[in-house]
Amino acid sequence: MSEDGVPPSVPGTAKELTFSLADLPDVREFAAVQARSQGMREDAVGDFVVALNEVATNAVTHGAEEARLRLWGDRDALVVDIHDEGREWRPEGPPGRAAPPENATRGMGLWVARKLSTDICIETGSNGTTVTMRFSV
Repeated sequence: MSEDGVPPSVPGTAKELTFSLADLPDVREFAAVQARSQGMREDAVGDFVVALNEVATNAVTHGAEEARLRLWGDRDALVVDIHDEGREWRPEGPPGRAAPPENATRGMGLWVARKLSTDICIETGSNGTTVTMRFSV
């Protein structure tokens, strides 16, 4: 992300995948393969996949039936953005900043993604929601 919180522009070389809830296992596998091909350390791939899975699951369970994943290398990082066209989400304050309650059984996906990524930007509005995350490689 840039210093002003604006996500980077998506290069033409970004790998893209459209997915639904049933496709989440394929999304995780696709992301792990791409992370390794971009040079991510093997011991970091698991956390990367957990963060990506949390956001991807949110996109197709709370946003829309289908979502789009884009993934690309940017200097010493792997950048991923996940977009859904859901239009109902109106968060109070920055999503995922506060830890979930101790006995929470849901509502922790963005918090987990924020903890596991190097940086995260969440944009929501009339065109849906895009979550852009950056991970060190």
